[in-house]
Amino acid sequence: MKRIAAFLLLVAMAPASSVSAWSMPPKPENKSIGENGREARKAAKRYRKYSKKAGRKQLKAIKKSQKAQRKAAKRAQRHRTR
Repeated sequence: MKRIAAFLLLVAMAPASSVSAWSMPPKPENKSIGENGREARKAAKRYRKYSKKAGRKQLKAIKKSQKAQRKAAKRAQRHRTR
């Protein structure tokens, strides 16, 4: 009885898994040289974009910390003179 149930479960699952595997078109194994070059340029552009964005964030953080230091120095100067 257990064997029959296991067999029926296997048969029921087989079409579902094979349909999903065959429904998607396969990716080509070998890409042409132009496609590789295009992908490389896209990746390089993406890298430049994100590194530039990270650099801007870093500069903003540096400026913010410098401003906080100046502000703290002003406060300290005010308290010393009193």
